[in-house]
Amino acid sequence: MGELFRSEEMTLAQLFLQSEAAYCCVSELGEIGMVQFRDLNPDVNVFQRKFVNEVRRCEEMDRKLRFVEKEIKKANIPIVDTGENPEVPFPRDMIDLEATFEKLENELKEINTNQEALKKNFLELTELKHILRRTQQFFDEVSLTVHTGLAKLFVAGVIGRERIPTFERMLWRVCRGNVFLRQADIEDPLEDPTTGDQVHKSVFIIFFQGDQLKNRVKKICEGFRATLYPCPETPQERKEMLAGVNARIEDLQMVLNQTEDHRQRVLQAAAKTVRVWFIKVRKMKAIYHTLNLCNIDVTQKCLIAEVWCPVSDLDSIQFALRRGTEKSGSTVPSILNRMQTKQTPPTYNKTNKFTSGFQNIVDAYGIGSYREINPAPYTIITFPFLFAVMFGDLGHGTLMTCAALYLVLRESRLMAQKNDNEMFSMVFAGRYIILLMGIFSIYTGIIYNDCFSKSLNVFGSGWSVRPMFDARLGGNKVLQLDPTIDGVFKGPYPIGIDPIWNIATNKLTFLNSFKMKMSIILGVIHMLFGVSLSLFNHLYFKKPLNIYLGFIPEIVFMASLFGYLAILIFYKWFSYDASTSKDAPSLLIAFINMFLFNYNDPSNKPLYRGQMAIQSLLVIIALACVPCMLIVKTLVLRRQHLWRKNLLLVNIKEYSDHSGCLWYILKGFNTTRKHLLNQAIHTIEYCLGCISNTASYLRLWALSLAHAQLSEVLWSMVMHIGLSSRSFGGFFLLAIVFYFFAVLTVAILLIMEGLSAFLHALRLHWVEFQNKFYSGQGFKFLPFTFESILDGRFED
Repeated sequence: MGELFRSEEMTLAQLFLQSEAAYCCVSELGEIGMVQFRDLNPDVNVFQRKFVNEVRRCEEMDRKLRFVEKEIKKANIPIVDTGENPEVPFPRDMIDLEATFEKLENELKEINTNQEALKKNFLELTELKHILRRTQQFFDEVSLTVHTGLAKLFVAGVIGRERIPTFERMLWRVCRGNVFLRQADIEDPLEDPTTGDQVHKSVFIIFFQGDQLKNRVKKICEGFRATLYPCPETPQERKEMLAGVNARIEDLQMVLNQTEDHRQRVLQAAAKTVRVWFIKVRKMKAIYHTLNLCNIDVTQKCLIAEVWCPVSDLDSIQFALRRGTEKSGSTVPSILNRMQTKQTPPTYNKTNKFTSGFQNIVDAYGIGSYREINPAPYTIITFPFLFAVMFGDLGHGTLMTCAALYLVLRESRLMAQKNDNEMFSMVFAGRYIILLMGIFSIYTGIIYNDCFSKSLNVFGSGWSVRPMFDARLGGNKVLQLDPTIDGVFKGPYPIGIDPIWNIATNKLTFLNSFKMKMSIILGVIHMLFGVSLSLFNHLYFKKPLNIYLGFIPEIVFMASLFGYLAILIFYKWFSYDASTSKDAPSLLIAFINMFLFNYNDPSNKPLYRGQMAIQSLLVIIALACVPCMLIVKTLVLRRQHLWRKNLLLVNIKEYSDHSGCLWYILKGFNTTRKHLLNQAIHTIEYCLGCISNTASYLRLWALSLAHAQLSEVLWSMVMHIGLSSRSFGGFFLLAIVFYFFAVLTVAILLIMEGLSAFLHALRLHWVEFQNKFYSGQGFKFLPFTFESILDGRFED
């Protein structure tokens, strides 16, 4: 069936890398991303491995680069990202990189230290300037200058504005009202040199008498983190000091500007290359981490690695090894040797930007077992189709398609922007899924003839009202169209549902019947397709027992019961016309009577001749399939188990001296018992699941009706208000109403209803479809690739 429908064939290979070429070879393998390294030193502590010092050096360089990046972002300087993917530096280049980063870090730290000291000095001078300006005003207010001996008894300082009320109360209580406090706010906020935040402060001056109060006041100021400054006693001295402070502030401001300019130049130069430095360092760290997974031979000249890799990519891997050997200058070629192993290989499904979203849906259920059928190619069609059955609306589907087209057509630009919003990233990753869901919703909307809860009359109705209007309307308010009267029913609508059903009083009854039967048909076809896919697994893994006693009874059981029910639905549609539809029997009652072998029900006549014989035969065949799966296959498995047991007991004397013989026998017994138990559980689950799974597909009917009714309610309760007014002001009312209608349509019908239909379609694929053929018990192939490491998808 090709590699698209099944995971890639994998092999375990052994790599023999010369010590001088190992670094470059692993680098080339990381660029192509086609091998998954196995840890050959699981019992060795990470701190005792050969390249642990190199890993630490890379981590130290990464730390320094993160510090530089933090400083660049703090300075609001954009980091240049040209999309360049630099080559991995050689090991000898690590010393130069370390020296560069060490010099840059020390320079930035020195600049920051000097700048912080200068800012602290600048803050102190600024605060002193405000104190000197305000002090004279305080002295004039309290008129203390006229009192001899009191001029020296005061302190002045600066405190945080939010601490002033508490500070004032504490002074009053501790000093018992024997101090006089005056304070004034500093209008402009001051910059904190440590944090860089803008803080609001106030200037204060405290007058008191005696040294005892002086000590109390200073302790209170210290407790409230107030900064005290020396203040001259005379106005002339204060004036002279203020002039000196202003001069020092001007000089300091000049130095600060020069320091900031130098810092900006250093950071701008670093911003141009920091992204490239990050890539180089993280590539180096990934290489050394991978080399720690390898073994070293006794000669210390060769590294031995074991890798999982796709068979189809062996040529590319060997070419990468040759390229790495040539780049290192080594004369001894690297060797790739395929190994025979009984270990289960990882599962690897090649994807592209279109198929990756659907593959993620499948993998979220479980990683496929090695080489089993991959449901993703079929999910590309069935998933958006089942979604659209529940979301069928031409208008809503068009809106969804347009939104997805925007993401698809501008994907290159949006990917370059690297949006960190998790919700947007999730929607963007599923843009092709949304696009197909929108296109299929347009199709089902045409079938339902539903566009924003309104029908489109493109081809004209297949019903004629005039014959009924002339003949039977009379005084009735409701006109009932009878297709048996000539001229009333002109013919079927070309595509979809006739628009006249939109105004019919029995519209919901008609759509209920149509969509319920449609859900049963789609569900049976979907499940039969899933069971059919299991045949390809049995053929590939060469398990004839599973074909004859598994697949054939399963497909016969489902086709005899639920496949027959789908055929009855089509038969009833084709067998009864307008004149005989009143006598049509109920399919539900007929299906229940089929299991009860009850064919004497006068209220439910047979659909066709020989119905009793055919249905009885189908039920017997279906019941016969159950013991075939449950008993016959179990007996065959038990027979095989006894045969192996006797064979081992006959030869046990021969193998008794071999280590592991007893373990092998016990393992065989336990495996066989496990298979017997699994077969019994699988049979019961399958037979009961056929009933519950078929009923589960009725969610297609339920959600489709719910979506249509919500759309109709939204139109009648919102949009109908704007269209009801015919005055000039109705135009403005319509604009307002349309705004609310659009917002509610997007929020409720597109996002909430869309998410609900998405989750239900997901459940139908995971539970009802994939469990028929997909075990999902494998583990994912995680190749060593620089792309994933740099994107942060895989951690060391």
